[in-house]
Amino acid sequence: MNLSESFLTALDSLLANKMRAVLTMLGVIIGVAAVISLMSIGNGLNASITSEIQSIGTNLLTISTDMDNSDGYQTLSMSDVAALSDSLNAPALGEVAAMVQGNQAVVNGSNEIQTAVAGITANYLFVSNLDEMQNGNGITQNDVDTKARVAVLGSEAATDLFEEAYPIGQSVKINGVSYEVIGVLTESGSGFGNTDGNVFVPITTAHSRLYADRTRDGEKAVTVITAQAASEAETDAAIEQITETLRRQHDIVYAADDDFSIFSQADLLDTFDTITASLTAFLGAIAGISLVVGGIGIMNIMLVSVTERTREIGIRKAVGAMKRDILAQFLLESVLLSILGGFLGIVLGWIVSRVGGNLLDFETIVDAGTVMMATGFATAVGLIFGIYPAWRAADLRPIEALRYE
Repeated sequence: MNLSESFLTALDSLLANKMRAVLTMLGVIIGVAAVISLMSIGNGLNASITSEIQSIGTNLLTISTDMDNSDGYQTLSMSDVAALSDSLNAPALGEVAAMVQGNQAVVNGSNEIQTAVAGITANYLFVSNLDEMQNGNGITQNDVDTKARVAVLGSEAATDLFEEAYPIGQSVKINGVSYEVIGVLTESGSGFGNTDGNVFVPITTAHSRLYADRTRDGEKAVTVITAQAASEAETDAAIEQITETLRRQHDIVYAADDDFSIFSQADLLDTFDTITASLTAFLGAIAGISLVVGGIGIMNIMLVSVTERTREIGIRKAVGAMKRDILAQFLLESVLLSILGGFLGIVLGWIVSRVGGNLLDFETIVDAGTVMMATGFATAVGLIFGIYPAWRAADLRPIEALRYE
């Protein structure tokens, strides 16, 4: 019996027991669908996070106080910002900005929110890629120089405080003092780096009215310094120059005594890539377990099929069928069940991934590698779990098989 005849015989056998074949395939269908949908959601989540981080800028550097080496003090100040802004100290840096931040009650009439209020330099929103305005204008250098009582609201903060009213030109109270609203930022989205609920004021105003923290040298402290490397390729050089400059500023000799830490968006991107890749692999492995369960179901049904067709096997052997022909026939039935189940699982998995992506509000990614892996695994399951029943059928002795009732 050649391969094509074995295939047709296997197909006829499956069609003769349609309901049993469908129920047997169900485990493989669910397993493949789970692998496809979970891995596509994982890939989509990774792509979504990566896109959000890259939109902020992979050349963005964030400098903050290392609390382990700071004796409880904030260690960064505006003199550090001035030193880093000097191209003689850090030629690989472009813009340098600073922020001092804390939580404050912000009030407009009967509406009150508890939110992050940040004092910022005039270029902070630009450096952080947050300078797209929905209404009004951002904070200017003149606002910083004059310690102006002005505020820029995130889109969510503006809605919570003013509801449907137009906020520009109106006032809010922060720590009991009135600030004129001069701008509302465009919605930044619900993902990483969301600042929609924040309120921004000039950093000099924040230092004089809201935040009194000082460094060990008595300078007014800043919470974070944000800097842009001149280009992505110069990020490593910029980090080295920042480190050298701040060590000089803080009289630090040994690296172990650094009272600041530098974090790059590229580091964050690598961290998220590692986490999401591990999560995707874990989800795929969990889903793969259901494929193994489906394979056990196939082996069980194939063993039943061998028992039911014992006389048929004896007759085939009696008229000249060889052991390899019987083996090939039952293996083909097992693999055919897996392949058909795998195909239906791919379709179901694609549908589930699309629905899941819509519910989670990001685009899922069904790549060819995932489809090929799931299909290959399904075929392997059929082959592996079909070997024992096929071998058992092929090993039957014709006399015993013909006598079977």
